[in-house]
Amino acid sequence: MNLVDAVLILAALLVATVGVGAYARWRQNHPPQADPHEVVEPERLGAEALGERATLLQFSTELCARCPGVHRTLSEVAQGKDGVLHLDIDLTHRPDIARHFNVLSTPTTLILDRHGVVQTRFGGTPGRGVVELELDRVTAEPAHR
Repeated sequence: MNLVDAVLILAALLVATVGVGAYARWRQNHPPQADPHEVVEPERLGAEALGERATLLQFSTELCARCPGVHRTLSEVAQGKDGVLHLDIDLTHRPDIARHFNVLSTPTTLILDRHGVVQTRFGGTPGRGVVELELDRVTAEPAHR
């Protein structure tokens, strides 16, 4: 094998590796969409109930470094809004829930409407302003016609 062939093979392997990595990262940041008609049952999560107006559903793990900060932020947001509940579910020993909600990394946060339907999904550390804006959108009363 001559030098040109070796360089071409290495270049092709590099392109293939970068392509597979880019696709894997894209898939991680774009999980399959939840069923828009699925109602999240609080009992399945180990909770008594969901919020009257909305629920901030946080998925965490024991070794997640960013999860405590997200927990504080979501708790403060929920305390400042009537009828909003914050639930923090530890997935460390609940792979069934992680699989069901397609949680590939923590923290992951879902905003559920008053019926328990997923309206918004955040991967990573969402900003307080973004959470409040989405929460306002989800809890807004529809206009009467």
